[in-house]
Amino acid sequence: MPEGDTVFALAARLRRALDGATLRAGRLQVPAHAVENLAGRTVVGHRTHGKHLFTDFENGTTLHTHLRMSGSWTVVRAGRSIPQRVRPDVRVRLAVVDGPTAYGILLPVVDYGYTRDMNALIAHLGPDPLHPTFDAERGVANITAQGSRPIVATLLDQRVIAGPGNLWANELCFLRGLWPWTPSSDVDAQRLVALLERAMRHSATVPGAMQVTTGDTRRGRSHWVAGRAGKPCLRCGTSIRVVAETPGDPDKRRTWWCPTCQPEP
Repeated sequence: MPEGDTVFALAARLRRALDGATLRAGRLQVPAHAVENLAGRTVVGHRTHGKHLFTDFENGTTLHTHLRMSGSWTVVRAGRSIPQRVRPDVRVRLAVVDGPTAYGILLPVVDYGYTRDMNALIAHLGPDPLHPTFDAERGVANITAQGSRPIVATLLDQRVIAGPGNLWANELCFLRGLWPWTPSSDVDAQRLVALLERAMRHSATVPGAMQVTTGDTRRGRSHWVAGRAGKPCLRCGTSIRVVAETPGDPDKRRTWWCPTCQPEP
């Protein structure tokens, strides 16, 4: 599943293609908004909050999308199109006058309306570590308030901090030496949040660093534990373990850890 850093980087790509441009075509190919025609609208900006992407228009309206597991965006230059086989999967098409076209493909969430109403859709989310005004103290307080909840589950909860997903939850636990089921109230939340902010910002903004948590871009060595079940720990050599489901996670995502580097208390 895309995480906050990947959506942040996606927004930067869409900014370069669409911001400040007027659309010659703009269609939302989902039942709720099939009659909307965005042709003639000017794109004034792209922004993110956690895994949520917003495209703002000059008339005070906003397109809100979320990739979840299946969605993606692609941008093609003027005069080009996507392959015929992909066209039935297009949910959003934003074509610039004499410029590129952005296609939102298999997007499971497509909302459109007044900007204030779209902003209200994320009012329940925690602070975003990629925002310039990230409220780290609020993030710390939110983690501590989770009490006995396992820290790996807390890190997946977008109401606590918006952005980290399964990869970052697992990698951050390794980097801080945390057994994933450590109660959230027992964690040094201040140091954890500081690492989370620094790591995700590095991933989102440094070329070639996207979700490379080890600093090693070689195949099979870019992550410490995520996706490495049964392989030797890159730090100590112990076999990485995995369980099939994170407690309290409705998406039933996996948890990986090194039993030596992240010992059970």
